[in-house]
Amino acid sequence: MDTESTYSGYSYYSGRSRGSHRHGERSRDRHKTRNKDSRSEKSVTINTPPAEPLLGDSAVRGEQVQDDNWGETTTAVTGTSEHSLSQEDIVRITKDLEDSVGLDCRRYFTLALAVILGLLVFLTPLAFLVLPHLLWPEKLQSCGTACEGLFISVAFKLLILLLAVWALFFRPPRAGLPRVFVFRALLAVLVLLFVVSYWLFYGVRILDSQDENYQGIVQYAVSLVDALLFIHYLAIVLLELRQLQPCFSVCVTRSTDGEIRHYNLGQLSIQRAALAILEHYYCDFPVNNPALLSASKSRAAKHLAGLKVYNVDGEFPAAPAEGPGNNAAAAGLVHSQSRAMIAAAARRRDTSHNELYYEEAEHERRVRKRKARLVVAVEEAFTHIKRMQEEEQKKAPGDVMDPREAAQAIFPSMARALQKYLRTTKQQHCHSMESIQQHLAFCITNNMTPKAFLESYLTPGPTLQYSRDHWRARQWTLISEASVTSGLKDGSIFLLKCVDFSLVVTTKKIPYIQMSEEYIDPKSHKFVLRLQSETSV
Repeated sequence: MDTESTYSGYSYYSGRSRGSHRHGERSRDRHKTRNKDSRSEKSVTINTPPAEPLLGDSAVRGEQVQDDNWGETTTAVTGTSEHSLSQEDIVRITKDLEDSVGLDCRRYFTLALAVILGLLVFLTPLAFLVLPHLLWPEKLQSCGTACEGLFISVAFKLLILLLAVWALFFRPPRAGLPRVFVFRALLAVLVLLFVVSYWLFYGVRILDSQDENYQGIVQYAVSLVDALLFIHYLAIVLLELRQLQPCFSVCVTRSTDGEIRHYNLGQLSIQRAALAILEHYYCDFPVNNPALLSASKSRAAKHLAGLKVYNVDGEFPAAPAEGPGNNAAAAGLVHSQSRAMIAAAARRRDTSHNELYYEEAEHERRVRKRKARLVVAVEEAFTHIKRMQEEEQKKAPGDVMDPREAAQAIFPSMARALQKYLRTTKQQHCHSMESIQQHLAFCITNNMTPKAFLESYLTPGPTLQYSRDHWRARQWTLISEASVTSGLKDGSIFLLKCVDFSLVVTTKKIPYIQMSEEYIDPKSHKFVLRLQSETSV
């Protein structure tokens, strides 16, 4: 045979072949059975809702034939309900609800502990000053001028401490971390032990003996407030200043498309470094687009789709009975098929690069063509807006068109070109009709140019640019061999994983830099220019 290659009794070749008619009737019977079974199920096609991308637009719904995968935005679901859910979806939703409840409970519990500790800290100095007046007022000595001046000192120090604690600790939480922040927990324990120690000393030396020297009690309260201010200064050093100096260079790689960014971080724990990386990720990384990755997969599937398996020695065996011998034979059959398929695919590998080259060239040509059409359509629409604005200036104030109405009026003229461009560049799932109209109204309100309007669609932006919340991962999973509360080290590797992709983070320590000075004598740059008085004629 010229078009066949035999491997272990099997022949592989592309397209339709002569084939064997030995099991033709059996295949037709199985096909009839499958058709009967398929009639019992109802196939429901869910169209895109109006708030979804432009594929649901009635202005362009008449275009049925598309050459750039127009059907990617429709979903085919088998079943009797348009709102059917699989068992995996139910399990995932239940797990998300449990995780959210657990995170909320832990957040509120931590907030409650912080509030209780804060009230204990601020009420303790006041209690030190008030309790002697309530328990033994007749024994207290009169408070002189120096004592009254200490009252003013305590009041202002407590006000400063209140503002400093509010600015440092009572900020909106940026994220929920898997473990406690070690330094913050140590500071809380230190403050608790400190206040308890002051209460024990106060109870033994002042309450039991009913000390009559009220000025000494006031000075004792002032010393407590001073110590609390020093602890707050320690908190600023540990929580804010310690991490400012860069010590490590981290490389962040997205697993799907290999997008890489580099950042400098200070002395941070692994979980705090992961939080800093995620904050940079949403602002620096372009949005993850799974549709761009489907081209290579479809290309590989297309190369293997034309390969068929035939048994040249006889019929394919019927479904064998259960048994170890039959299972081993089936496994050997599948293994032989896969080996022969890989060999046949390798034979066609020599021409695959040509197909890839022409596919990419054709895609770039189509993108340039539709980009040009989009630019022209948008410029014409903005020119129409300028004409409308000139006409509205001549009208009465009540007849002036709102920017939202103006955007809805000119949007149909550019909708078709924008739709085709977004489909070609695989961005149709990132922009809905509502978001495009809002962006158009925003550009009209602020008197922006057509180029400013198109920049959001011609250049993929970071994730935060897109208004839809489900593009931002709700929960990330931190995977690390070392403890997440331990500090970063040279060579540390950890993973930030969400549903669609993961971020691989590698850490390198910034090297120690040795600089030396070389002195250059300023006189070494001086020179003398001597000119001859006699010149040749």
